[in-house]
Amino acid sequence: MPGYPAGMARFHSKSRGMRAALVGVLLLVACIPVAWAWGALGHRMVGALAERHLDPKAKAEVARLLAGEPDPTLAGVANWADDLRNTDPERFKATSRWHYINAKGGGCGFDEARDCPDGNCVVSAIERQRAILADRSQPLAARRDALKFIVHFVGDVHQPMHAGDREDAGGNRFQVSLRTPIEPEAYARKDYVDGVMGTNLHSIWDYYLLRSRGLDLAAYSDRLDALPWPPYPAPSAHDVMPMAWAKESCRLIEARGLYPPTHTMDHGYLDAQRPLAEQRIRQAAWRLAQLLNQTLG
Repeated sequence: MPGYPAGMARFHSKSRGMRAALVGVLLLVACIPVAWAWGALGHRMVGALAERHLDPKAKAEVARLLAGEPDPTLAGVANWADDLRNTDPERFKATSRWHYINAKGGGCGFDEARDCPDGNCVVSAIERQRAILADRSQPLAARRDALKFIVHFVGDVHQPMHAGDREDAGGNRFQVSLRTPIEPEAYARKDYVDGVMGTNLHSIWDYYLLRSRGLDLAAYSDRLDALPWPPYPAPSAHDVMPMAWAKESCRLIEARGLYPPTHTMDHGYLDAQRPLAEQRIRQAAWRLAQLLNQTLG
C-alpha cells in the first residue's frame, strides 16, 4: 500500500477489515425486528375476552363492521395494526408511533404536548380512532379500520413496556439471556443456542410470559374468563380513560420490579411476572369491552 510502511499497511488493512465487520454487525442489529406489545397470543386474548363482555348492540355493530374479514371477530383483527408491517409498510411506518408513549420527563408524568407530538402516541391514537368509530357518517372502511386499531392499541397501552419512562425503547435495548425450553418465533431462532435465548426485556413481556403458560388461545381465554369480573376492585371512570391506563402501566414497572437486577434469567422471572401480565390482559379486555359498549351501544 503506497505511502505506508509494511507494518502500517498490514495494520490499516486489518483495521479496514474490523470496520467492515463492525458495520456488518450493526446492519444485522438494525434488521432485528422490534418487539411490539403482547405478541399475537396476548392481543388475540384481549380481543376474545372483550367480545365475551360486549352488550348485544355493540356485538351486533362489531359483527356488521367486521363482515368480510377473514376472521370477523375482535380476536381475528387484534393483530392487524402490527401486521401492517408486512401488508402495508408505508401505513405501518406512518402509524408506528401510535403503539406506545414514553414519559420523556421521567416519573410517569406523561404530558401530551411533550410526549405525544402531533398526536403520535397510543393515548391520542385511541381517542382519535374512537371518534372515527363513533361517527356513523364516516365510511364503513374508515370505521372498520378504527375498530381494528382500537382493539390493538387498548392492548398495547396495558403492556407496561409500552408506557414507560426509560430511554431504552420500552425494554428493547435491555438485553437478556433467558434459559428456556420454549421455541422462539421464527425470526429469532438464530439467537436460540443450547437452550438459552438471547433477547430483550420487551420480548420477554411480548412473547415468553404468556407462551410459558403452555395454553392455546381458547384454553387460555377460558382460564382468564373464569376469574372474577371486573378484574379490579370496582369499575370507575378509568374504564374509558387511555391516559390513566398509560400511567397505570408505567407505575407498575417500578412497583412490581419489571426490570431484573441482572441480564440473565430463567423461568423464575416468568413465573413471578406472569400473574401481572395476565391481569393486564384481563384489564385491557374489560376496558376494551366498556369502550366499545359506550361507543357502539
